[in-house]
Amino acid sequence: MRSVRTSRREFIKQSGILIVGGSLTGPATRALAQVAGSSAKSVAADEVDAFLSIASDGTVSVYTGKVDLGTGIRTALSQIAAEELDVPVARIKLVEGDTALTPDQGPTWGSLSVQVGGAQIRQAAATARKALVEMAAKRLGVAPSELEVQYGVIRVKSDATKSTSYSELIGEREFRLKLDKTAPVKDPARYGIVGKSAARVDIPAKVTGQFTYMQDVRVPRMLHGRVVRPPAIGATLVSVDEGSVKDVKGLNRVVRVGNFLGVVAETEWAAVKAAQKLKATWSAWEGLPEMDKLYQVVRSTPVAKDEVTLDAGDPKSALGGAAKTLSATYEFAIHTHGSIGPSCAIADVRDEQVTVWSASQAPHWLRRELAAMLGVSDSKIRVIYVEGSGCYGRNGHEDAAADAVVLSRATGRPVRVQWMRADEHGWDPKGPPTLAEIRGGLDASGKVIAWESQFWIPKLTAITDGVPLIAATLAALPHKPALNPGNVFQNSAPGYTLPNVHAVCHRLETTPFRPSWIRTPGRMQNTYANETFMDELAHAAGADPIEFRLRHLNDARGIAVLRAAAARAKWAARPSPRRRATAASAGAGRGVSYVKYENVRTYVAAVAEVEADRRSGAVRVRRVVVAHDCGLVINPDGVRAQIEGNVIQTVSRTLKEELRWDRSRVTSVDWATYPILTFPEAPEVDIELISRPSDPAWGAGEPAAAVIPSAVSNAVFDAIGVRLRTVPFTPDRVTAAARRQA
Repeated sequence: MRSVRTSRREFIKQSGILIVGGSLTGPATRALAQVAGSSAKSVAADEVDAFLSIASDGTVSVYTGKVDLGTGIRTALSQIAAEELDVPVARIKLVEGDTALTPDQGPTWGSLSVQVGGAQIRQAAATARKALVEMAAKRLGVAPSELEVQYGVIRVKSDATKSTSYSELIGEREFRLKLDKTAPVKDPARYGIVGKSAARVDIPAKVTGQFTYMQDVRVPRMLHGRVVRPPAIGATLVSVDEGSVKDVKGLNRVVRVGNFLGVVAETEWAAVKAAQKLKATWSAWEGLPEMDKLYQVVRSTPVAKDEVTLDAGDPKSALGGAAKTLSATYEFAIHTHGSIGPSCAIADVRDEQVTVWSASQAPHWLRRELAAMLGVSDSKIRVIYVEGSGCYGRNGHEDAAADAVVLSRATGRPVRVQWMRADEHGWDPKGPPTLAEIRGGLDASGKVIAWESQFWIPKLTAITDGVPLIAATLAALPHKPALNPGNVFQNSAPGYTLPNVHAVCHRLETTPFRPSWIRTPGRMQNTYANETFMDELAHAAGADPIEFRLRHLNDARGIAVLRAAAARAKWAARPSPRRRATAASAGAGRGVSYVKYENVRTYVAAVAEVEADRRSGAVRVRRVVVAHDCGLVINPDGVRAQIEGNVIQTVSRTLKEELRWDRSRVTSVDWATYPILTFPEAPEVDIELISRPSDPAWGAGEPAAAVIPSAVSNAVFDAIGVRLRTVPFTPDRVTAAARRQA
């Protein structure tokens, strides 16, 4: 893409763009409906101008390819920039995920927004600050070392009457600088903004109903579209009776492209009615496995390759000489993303340009995928991020955008596609199933001397391939037949120092449903197996579960979070289960779990406190204590909110959530058939936040979720002596496990 140099003022005059921060209001959203693919502003990730611009009034616009999915990074990234530039946070205006304005910093995933995206913004701000101080030194006739910066004003230390401001030095002009990796960043000891809790900038508009979500966006001449889904996932479209909808007032047209079938109308209700009334004939298809044979199918699926994630010593020989050996099999269900608000997007395809408004977590990836689908250059497509109702993983946002593109191209007008609940639950890509088998051996002193683990997980064609778009697949438009469940091998290697260990992931050729990453992909499932098995070993050794873990851990920060969680939970050291648990029909218990996320960053330990009943199978998580170390904490309140969200959502996934289907399609297409945790069922979350200002900032959006299923499983064992090895822990599964272990 060709980069054109211009001033900020000229760029805005020529393009008609209104840059806003925080949230998009209705008028601002309409003002963004301009020519797609504008490339006047630098978006090169090695240039300061890609990340920053300063207006004549001192406002600092910060441009980021990362997007706020409800994580609070809009506030955290503003804090990072404000701190490094020495300006008030209120002066920062953040522009997110607009492919014409922001650098490509990769998708918003993997708890990397602050760790990677924030670090890039920090370095861009440091480069800009250094350049501004040097400019001021020349203007004021002093050495840079004689200057100080406060609130965007640069003063001579010895004479405060001599000063200049950022806006006077650079306002409305470009820096034209490469990012300088040697530009000094601020000493954390001098932080006044980072490390302090800041109110989320988006909350006031959200609680007063003024916030504009993607679902609220409207553009001129917009039509409304609905896609008519096949009755079976692999069905083909045989015929369409367009006469069946001729009486629907406001219908614009029926659109058929291969197996893609949709309707477009002047009003949303007309589109809904037309989609419901349209008669179509589809072929039969029953290609899904039987639900009750899922894990047999997983085990028998052809293996593309074996991926060894840890290999040390000789575990087979060590198992042969162990004083005690154990083995267990763990199963983790298929999950849907279950976004509370179904996905929505608008596309405007005309004059060889494409503009898309989407809540995509990966606007730059979406642009690339749409370009391939349409057979046009990336430069012809502009994707503008507008916050949706959340996703935490690749849900239906991108698919809704592709639907809108197909319908807009057919009509020559902007088309808004609003998914319905059945679309979101039935057709979003899924978190794939995981099957794990672990064997371990203890010596006579109760130490782990052998560990062998196998995980059956889908293969990954390429992490950059994204997830095939439904519209491209149905319409037979160009697309990669990719399989991308995310990096689901992570945390398959145990996070302890063990003398003899072999961990292998069998990467499978296929998986029953189109997979994608869903919050804490792989890290949750693999940690669940490893940490539940670690508890089983502790029980076999007659050891306290925390003491047993500490016995096998030599990482100081890991030890610190485990001890912090134990102290905050007032953990009383003893083996699990509690006395007389196996004889009791009901009881309360506690369980612990630990993870070093991906075995390289963010440390988390959690203690879950539960009540369980072996007769009814009911499990209630009353309280979860979390000790969390993600290095430098940007916004403590923001991190706490992320931890709380991790816990509550994952308790829901652990106790309730499981995709259901027949041989043709997903059948859990509403909240009755795919239940989630209710407000009265939400546990208390108690957090010990460990801040390390001198260390790098790591992520908090996913790590705490990794420890919840195992902590709950271990707590149920402590309460009633029943081991739960299949997620979710439904009442039927609890009672069945109790019968097996009676």
